[in-house]
Order: sequence, then structure tokens, then C-alpha cells
Amino acid sequence: MSRKVVLDDILDLQRYEEQRADYRRRIFEVKRIRRVHLGPYLTFLFENADTVRYQVQEMVRSERMVRDDQIAFEIQTYNELIGDEGQVGCSLLIEIDDRALRAELLVAWRDLPEHLYLALEDGTRVRPRIDERQRDEERLSAVQFLIFDTGDRPPVAVGCDHPQYTHEQALSDEERAAVEADLRA
Repeated sequence: MSRKVVLDDILDLQRYEEQRADYRRRIFEVKRIRRVHLGPYLTFLFENADTVRYQVQEMVRSERMVRDDQIAFEIQTYNELIGDEGQVGCSLLIEIDDRALRAELLVAWRDLPEHLYLALEDGTRVRPRIDERQRDEERLSAVQFLIFDTGDRPPVAVGCDHPQYTHEQALSDEERAAVEADLRA
């Protein structure tokens, strides 16, 4: 399980502004090795305490938050992306530039999350726990928050077996090492 973010991890607005440029450079590298493209339209971003802390810092900055209770609420919300012991959390981005095609596919792919999986070394396919707030009766949101219970076993691939979108992508050694380190944190 990746460590969760706590209030003491969050810098105040002034300190964050002073460090933001360096912090952003570092976090983009953290995200780079946790971003896995699956076919032309799906991107898995494996989340950890660093990626969540960055999201909270940016929310604090954009909303000009100074009260601990406001910041604690953001931390609680974003910590849901990490998962608990033995789990891998990720954001799934459905990236379709064509607005009309995107609208069509978000309806046609309403059941897409049930067709996503992480493949483990022994060939087991682990399906995600889905955040139902990310879809309604008709369509899917273009951003999905997924938790995979891998039992502390790192994935070797991401995949989708939806009839309209069948792809599997092996994780690189660097990606596997990053996710495994997050599971061990």
C-alpha cells in the first residue's frame, strides 16, 4: 500500500509557491513512470502519495485554502485514489480529442470499467473496484478512479477486454518497479 497523505505533508500557500516550479518538475517525472497508455484512447495513471499530494497542493493553491479543515477534506478525498494494503489505485483517463466521438463512446462504453484489468505475473486478471460516482444511467465519465486488489502482487500489464476496445499493454521494467515500490511503501 502506498502511504497516505497527511495534513503535515501539505505546504502552506507561500511555501508551495516558492517551491512550485521544482516540485512540478519532480512530480512530472513521478507521473511519467506511472503513466501507461492502453491503445489509442486509454491512459492508466498509477497513483501514490506523491501524485495525491501534488493534487492536493494544486487544489489548495487554486482555491486559496488556508483552513486545516478544508485541506483535510481534500486530503481525505484524494487519498481514496491510493487504495489500502494490497491494493493499487489508479486514475483512468479516456482521452478522445474528437468531441462527437468522445460523446458517442462514453455512452457506448458505459460498462468499460468492468472490462478493465491488471494482469499479474501468474496470468491472473484482477478487475477494479469502481467509483460509481463516475458514471450515470447513460454515460461514463472521461475520468475513472479505480482500485485493484492485487494482494501486494505488482501488475505486469494493464488490459481491457471490452468487445469494442480490446487491448493489453505490458508494463515496462521501470513502470513495474514504480508500482511495486508503491505497494511496498
